[in-house]
Amino acid sequence: MTLYARASGVLLLLGLVSALFAAQSQPPAAQMGGGVLLIDIEGGIGPATSDHVRRSLRRAEEEGARALVLRIDTPGGLDAATRDINREILAAAVPVIAWVAPAGARAASAGTYIVYASHVAAMAPATALGAATPVSLGGGMPGSQGRGERQQPGANAPGESKDGRERDAEGGPGPAARPPGSASERKAVNDSVAYLRSLADLRGRDAQFAEAAVREAATLTAREARARGVVEIVAADLDDLLAQADGREVALAGRSAVLAVAGQPVTELAPDWRVALLSVLTEPTVAYLLLLVGLYGLLFEGYSPGAVVPGVVGGISLLLGLYALQVLPVNYAGVALIVLGVGLMVAEMAAPSFGVLGIGGLIALLVGSVILFEDAPGFGVPGRLIVSIGLASGLAFMGALWLALRARRRPVVTGVEELLGHEAVATRDFSGRGRVRIRGETWQADCATPVREGQRVRVLALDGLVLRVAPVGGGTDPPLHGPSEAMP
Repeated sequence: MTLYARASGVLLLLGLVSALFAAQSQPPAAQMGGGVLLIDIEGGIGPATSDHVRRSLRRAEEEGARALVLRIDTPGGLDAATRDINREILAAAVPVIAWVAPAGARAASAGTYIVYASHVAAMAPATALGAATPVSLGGGMPGSQGRGERQQPGANAPGESKDGRERDAEGGPGPAARPPGSASERKAVNDSVAYLRSLADLRGRDAQFAEAAVREAATLTAREARARGVVEIVAADLDDLLAQADGREVALAGRSAVLAVAGQPVTELAPDWRVALLSVLTEPTVAYLLLLVGLYGLLFEGYSPGAVVPGVVGGISLLLGLYALQVLPVNYAGVALIVLGVGLMVAEMAAPSFGVLGIGGLIALLVGSVILFEDAPGFGVPGRLIVSIGLASGLAFMGALWLALRARRRPVVTGVEELLGHEAVATRDFSGRGRVRIRGETWQADCATPVREGQRVRVLALDGLVLRVAPVGGGTDPPLHGPSEAMP
């Protein structure tokens, strides 16, 4: 037994030594320095995009990738998500190459900020960037210019001198500043200008265009951007991009590095399940539908306790919808109007008011849906979906109203009122107040004329627990024996 234990110990020691030598003979992945990673930034930039970039940078650092390429095609996105992405880029230990591609793509608004923050900026032919004016909470265009005009490279905006100061129609200097809009709008524009200019100074790119892109929503094509020093490379494909980027010196966090990416294998990173799920949940259309499903589900469960399914589906949908809303540019007045609209329509179904509550609820639902999301590029609910939801809700409301009106015209089939118009049989002779049998029950009855035992009478009205009756046809029926009685 002792010999076996010693042999096992020797084998274990030899295994550990072998593993140690193997680990030392093979350099870790972070030191191998091979390959280039590629990810796509498409559509509106939001929390899912930020998470995807952060995870991709972590993987690039762990694998010792020589660069991370961001292939950009975006109309813009959320300010918070964009700044999160830029913070990751500025602190990255791996060079980041921003490439506006493929042909026909754009890096508008938030995309321009990411291009300026990247270590190397590139564009494919027939692409554009710029239009980085922040959108105000009311959907307006805050800024001192805000015309949305395109600024040509090296040219001045109409009515502007070489130093950027406005001039009047006769060529004289105009007012030093004409800042329209509120103070909050001017603060937003000035903050964006300072942020983008700081990125331009850090990367040595055109700071004048950075300011024009914010204040005037100026844009540039790939050729113009290259001529003005906004980007360093114009490349039609990925191989050309890596070949032109090869040998360039970039400043990483705390050190400088020379890119050696020509001919390197490229690995495209697709979003993982977590990013994919977050992308779906934070899609404005999905968040909007989840909110409606949640509200309707909980309301239907409240009006039909024990149904279970509407409550479970509604609760889950509402929680997911609220999670999505907290990371989206939401106008909470729109949320309140949607909740009010759904509540009014359900109230109309429960207590019909001849359309007053239902029509008001439908109007509130439509208005809330229109203003639900702030006017951020890439984020919004399609108008056709809003119209479809409005039509569906309106049809449901009109259907419920029609059923309620039809039910009012039908005779009562339950309760005490159902006895009106039916026949009963007198259990004994009486004049004035007596007793009758109807539907297996004995009721007190009151009749203006004398009634004999077994005579059929018709129920005319109810006075509390007393039936107002009148003889049927004035005839006399034979007395009933046993439990039998008149049937309606």
